[in-house]
Amino acid sequence: MKPTILLAAATFVPSLVHAQEDVDALRDKVAALEKELDQARRELAAATEKENNPPPKAFSSKETTPLPVPLRIPADSSFSIGKLQIGGAIRANYVLGSYQEDGLPGPQRGGNGGNFELDTFRTNFDYNKAGTGFTAKAEYRFYNGYHFPHTAWAGWRNEDDSIIRVGLNRVPFGAGAYGTSHNWFFDLGYYVGLTDDMDMGVSYTTSCGDWQIDLAYYLGAEPNFFGDSSDSGRYSYDIIDNGSAHSHYRERHQINLRAIRTFTFEEDNTLALGASFQAGLLEADKRYAHDSHQLAAAIHAKWNRGPWEVISQLSAWDYAADYRSSSGLSNDLIGMGAYDYEAPVASRALLPALGIAYKWETDHIDWLDYITFYNDFSVILKDGHDPAGSKLKNSAMNVLGMSFTRGNWHIYCDWAYSNGNLFVGDDPLTDFGANEEQEWQSRFNINFGYYF
Repeated sequence: MKPTILLAAATFVPSLVHAQEDVDALRDKVAALEKELDQARRELAAATEKENNPPPKAFSSKETTPLPVPLRIPADSSFSIGKLQIGGAIRANYVLGSYQEDGLPGPQRGGNGGNFELDTFRTNFDYNKAGTGFTAKAEYRFYNGYHFPHTAWAGWRNEDDSIIRVGLNRVPFGAGAYGTSHNWFFDLGYYVGLTDDMDMGVSYTTSCGDWQIDLAYYLGAEPNFFGDSSDSGRYSYDIIDNGSAHSHYRERHQINLRAIRTFTFEEDNTLALGASFQAGLLEADKRYAHDSHQLAAAIHAKWNRGPWEVISQLSAWDYAADYRSSSGLSNDLIGMGAYDYEAPVASRALLPALGIAYKWETDHIDWLDYITFYNDFSVILKDGHDPAGSKLKNSAMNVLGMSFTRGNWHIYCDWAYSNGNLFVGDDPLTDFGANEEQEWQSRFNINFGYYF
C-alpha cells in the first residue's frame, strides 16, 4: 500500500501545481480585461462629454466650399413657399466723421454730432437653395436715390455639390466672398473691382478632395441700372464709360480661374491656400482711347482655428488704359464706379490686405448670440503719375471694430481710419487714383441690420 500511496501522491502534487498556474493565468487575464474595460469606460465618457459640449466651430461656409466666410449674415429666417425662400433685410447707419458736412459732391457724411441715414432695403429670392437640380438666386437692393439688382442667376447643382451659375453672379477671385474683410466697409479690394464683384456670365464651382476649383467666363460687367450717374448705378465697382476724364472703357470677355487647397490639421484647425487669376478685354470709346486689356492675380490664405480667423491676400492688377495722345489723359488712371458714384482708380497697383477676427460665443448672455472682434487693414501701392506728372500717392484703410449678432439682428460697430477713400473722408481730391491730398481721416459707423 505504501508504494501505491507514494505513487498517487507523486502524481497528484504536479497536478495541483499546474492547477494553481492555470488559476493565476486566469486571474491575469481577468485583470487585463478589467483594465481594458476601464479604459473603454473612460473613452466612452470622454466621447459623451465631447458630444454634449463640442468645441467652438470654425467659421461657417456659404455657397461654395471649403471657403469659410466672414460672419456677416445671421440665422436664416426667410419665408418659404415650396422650394422658394423669400427674405430680405433693412439696414441703417449712424455716422460720425472727423470732418464737417460741407456740401461737396460724393458720398461724404458726418460731422455735426453725427447723423442717422438709411443704408439699404433688400429683397432675396432663393429657389432650391441647398438641393440638387435646378436652382436660382436673386437679390434686389434699394438705396437713397438709386437701386439695382445685386444678384440674378439660375443654375444647376449636381449630387457632388458642384454647381453652374448663369447670369449676374459673383466673380471667383480672392480668399472669399468678402476678401479679407469682416467689417461693413469691406477692404480696399472692393473699391478697385476685385472683391465681391458681380458680373454677367457663367461660373462653375467644383470640389475634388481638398481642392476647390472655380472657372468662369463673363461677357461683361453688371449693367448700369437706376441712379443719377450716367454709368454707376450698380452694386460692385466696374470700369466705366461715362464720357468724363479717364472713363472711356467697358469690361468685355473676362475669364477667371481660382484654385484653393484646404489643409485640415484638427477638427477646428484648417488652412486654405489659394491663387486667383483674371484676364479680359477693355472695349474703348474710340474717340478717346484704343481697345486694350486687363489682368489681375492674387495669392491668398485663410486660417481658422476655433474662434479665430486670419485672412491674408496679395493682389496685383493692370487695367491697361491706352488713351489717345490727344486726350491729355494719363494711362496710369482709369475710371471706375459703383453706388451711383464715379472716381478714377490707379491702373496698376499692388494691394496687400490682412484681416483678423475672433468670434466670442456669448452663451451666458441670453439676449446675445455672439460677438465678433476684428481688425482689417489694406493698402494700395500704386505705380504711375497723374496727367500733371505728379506721382500717384498710395491709399490705405484700417477698420477696427466688432459685430453683434442676436437672432435676426446683425450690428456692425466700426472705426475706419483711412486716406484715399471717399466713403470715409470728405475731400474730393482724396480717392483711389491720384489721392493728391493723402489726408488721413476717420469715420465711426454703426450699421444696424435686421434680416428676415
